[in-house]
Amino acid sequence: MENPNVLKEWFHHVDSNNAGSINASQLKNALAVGNLNFPLTVVQQMIRMYDFDKNGTMDFEEFVALNKFLLKVQNAFSQLDRGNGFLTPEDVHQSFDQNKMGMVRLDAFISLCIFVQSARNLFNSFDATKQGRVTLDFNQFVYCTANCRI
Repeated sequence: MENPNVLKEWFHHVDSNNAGSINASQLKNALAVGNLNFPLTVVQQMIRMYDFDKNGTMDFEEFVALNKFLLKVQNAFSQLDRGNGFLTPEDVHQSFDQNKMGMVRLDAFISLCIFVQSARNLFNSFDATKQGRVTLDFNQFVYCTANCRI
């Protein structure tokens, strides 16, 4: 969905309580309508990635940013899936083949991309000198493992 008017209409439909923002449950249900079935933890991670004001919800501007990310990931998936609607283990590491069926669907691929983006954002927050190296104490390590899960 790239049309801003369609996005705005969709967002207002999902924002059922007219709060001007949506929570993870609302976003999860809306994505499921498009056959993107994510665990709530993945949807929460999506919101954390684009929650620019850090209020725990997603306003329209943040949703537009998430939508751009999802479109890029969907395009990357489409280039890799050879028209099958899934990726084989040769295409993506088996750890994201959650059902162990030898293929990865679009929602699992998006989960992988979210994990990688979140891990990169977290790493960059500790890489103050931008040298590609970080040293973590135990507390920082625990923080990282708690904030980069899917």
